[in-house]
Amino acid sequence: MSTIVQDADTAAEESEQKVTDLIRGAIVRGEYAPNQRLIEADLSDTFAASRATVRTALLELANEGLVERLPNKGSRVRAISLDEAIEILEVRIGVEGLCAAKTAASVTDEDIAEFMDLRQGMIDAVAEGDLVEYSRLNQLLDQRVRTLSHHTTAAEVLARLHAQSVRHQFKLSSRPQRAKVSVLEHVAIIDAIAARDPDAAELAVREHLLRVIDALRDLP
Repeated sequence: MSTIVQDADTAAEESEQKVTDLIRGAIVRGEYAPNQRLIEADLSDTFAASRATVRTALLELANEGLVERLPNKGSRVRAISLDEAIEILEVRIGVEGLCAAKTAASVTDEDIAEFMDLRQGMIDAVAEGDLVEYSRLNQLLDQRVRTLSHHTTAAEVLARLHAQSVRHQFKLSSRPQRAKVSVLEHVAIIDAIAARDPDAAELAVREHLLRVIDALRDLP
């Protein structure tokens, strides 16, 4: 009986994580606007999930800073101003640079091969104008650098900060001309990691995020 209960608990956790990921993705892509009410019943229908699962997902996203819980009014998408997004990016410069440096210092040959596949995939996606795929690979690169840094605290901080600022960055990544520039910045980060050069990796991250900040300030 205990095995059945454990299996049920595992399935419930996986379902909650899936729904959390789906709602997070929809918010990041702008499918739910800042300050838009998030009705549990509607989300339950949209994502074919129970109200309890949706409620748990909204609580997790509130912890990440993407959702606001309103007393007696439910939840809404938290509005993150451009100024706040820039402040978050300024913090990310130091923490992401640290992760990139640590990854470069300990990267294996197998890891490098994975990074080089990502590198080519990003170049191909931009060349083909597939900005959705480019954005996906961009997020995957960020995740792999965080994971391979083996710095738990930094990875947790970045996961929260990235979720809050990525909505503004998504606007940039959907612009073809910006993608052609940013892919070269990501290539520089990958090349520094592949060269096992911590200083170059940290610098490449810093230069990339500073350019992201400049590009955000230029948004209409």
